[in-house]
Amino acid sequence: MRPRQAAGTIAAVALPLIWSNAVLPRLGLGIRGRTAANAGWATAYALAVPAEPGRSSWRGVRCGLLAASGVIAGYVVALAVPSLRWQLAELADRGPDVPATEWVAVHIPIGTVYSEELVFRGTLDPLLDHVFGPRIGALLGAATFGLWHIAPARAVGDNIPATVAVTTAGGFVFGWLRRRTAGTVAPALLHLAMNAGGAIAPRLARRIEASSRGCRPGNN
Repeated sequence: MRPRQAAGTIAAVALPLIWSNAVLPRLGLGIRGRTAANAGWATAYALAVPAEPGRSSWRGVRCGLLAASGVIAGYVVALAVPSLRWQLAELADRGPDVPATEWVAVHIPIGTVYSEELVFRGTLDPLLDHVFGPRIGALLGAATFGLWHIAPARAVGDNIPATVAVTTAGGFVFGWLRRRTAGTVAPALLHLAMNAGGAIAPRLARRIEASSRGCRPGNN
């Protein structure tokens, strides 16, 4: 690897981590400001970092919809099974300072899915594949994606090592879908289904639990 290429690759890996874990938290923005800042920074990053752009295809759409359907089916099953529904109902609300519709329709698609897929599957992963090959590139890209979530986990009080491990695994799956379909549509659809379902399902679970308690004998 040439020194110039090495420096560019290191910068491409470091910049997302610096942004997510150091710069963005210090800006003190509310959720609307964070969404706008993340989307703007991701766009600038993609324009600045040279990478082989992926292409959109019907195969990517089909694979993405299939993967997303599996996630949605999992949430439906969890809502239908009382013991799993109770666990969903106990999960913390991740978008407390905005209406649920705004959280699901704006902040998840733009602030999370668009921003992260553009930075990672759309820019960084193709660059790492080109420099190191698909195997090492997949590992490095997934690990960087996991480390990107350190500050967000700290902000909501989640276990940081567990969050990094889970999001690293998720990044590996998203990256596999990108390589499988040669585009970012499939991982973006899966990412959207996972995050939107994670926001909607606990709310539905709480409503179902409250309704079921209200219908029990002796609660009149």
